[in-house]
Amino acid sequence: MVLHGIGDLRFEDRPIPEIGPHGVLVRVAWCGVCGSDIPRIFRTGAHRHPIVPGHEFSGIVAEVGSEVKRVRPGARVVVFPLIWCGDCAACEVGQYAQCTNYDYLGSRSDGGFAEYVAAPEANVRAIPDTLPLDVAALAEPTAVALHALRRSPISPAGRSVAVFGAGPIGILVGQWAREMGASCVLMFDPVATRREIAVRSGLDLVFDPSAEPARDAISRLTNGHGAAVCVDAAGVPATVVEACHSVARGGVVTLLGNPSADVVMPRATMSRLLRIEATLVGVWNSGYAVHALDDDWSAALAALDRGDIRTEAVLSERVALADGVTRLTDIAEGRSLGMKTLIGEARAES
Repeated sequence: MVLHGIGDLRFEDRPIPEIGPHGVLVRVAWCGVCGSDIPRIFRTGAHRHPIVPGHEFSGIVAEVGSEVKRVRPGARVVVFPLIWCGDCAACEVGQYAQCTNYDYLGSRSDGGFAEYVAAPEANVRAIPDTLPLDVAALAEPTAVALHALRRSPISPAGRSVAVFGAGPIGILVGQWAREMGASCVLMFDPVATRREIAVRSGLDLVFDPSAEPARDAISRLTNGHGAAVCVDAAGVPATVVEACHSVARGGVVTLLGNPSADVVMPRATMSRLLRIEATLVGVWNSGYAVHALDDDWSAALAALDRGDIRTEAVLSERVALADGVTRLTDIAEGRSLGMKTLIGEARAES
């Protein structure tokens, strides 16, 4: 699926990507539709056109370059979509998400809504033999959700965590908080179907903020203290403000959702943040290391393989690549209310 301009997404034939000596050609199995894909395709456009969108994907290695050592054809893999420069100060200390001159599969270079993707060897990660490729396609958002909690200077262990927005990322954050030992995980979303999916994903304290303001529910369930960690996974101005008004003294507000509009902070909320000495933390992307054993991607793949992170309710539909343009248009125009759509070709798993 090739994006030629804003709203101009076409299903078409293209040559198989070429790879260099350190490159890997991946036959895509499944690519997830991210919340950022819809505005990129239909409202804002990408950094260049034409481009193949999609960055949450799994697949099988079809070919490797002459200098590739870590993976071989036939390997089942996922791909870290951020291609770091290797020369800036952030790259020198392995903080690739902070690279100042990065490339990105699906927004700056061709991504996963295709049969084949070319990626650097360093970005390709083999997956456990027992992990299905459709579940593995959730590695990227699962790693991002974990990164949001690891970025917090306060550990969720033994503390209350409130998550605003029960989309895929929000539900994954909630599950990670539970796995990390949170005393309680409170989830807020006005959409009934999303609340139901959150419950089916093992989160039992799920609330409709239109029935009771989130700050009131959080106060009631934390003996008036507020939540130690508040994660905004919606990016809606109202949820950002509500998270800031619901955090406990000395607590953390983690901003994870892509903002949908300008956020204006009420004076009373700003004053409260100052007086309780709360911390605001921004999150973008995830932590990835080529050789580390417990970076966000390693931890995400292991948790998905063990079943600690439940995905059956989140993975709402699987759509053939040939039907992808229609399905993405349905999502953009509100005709599809699914949670996480995967696009791909089932034959890639054979």
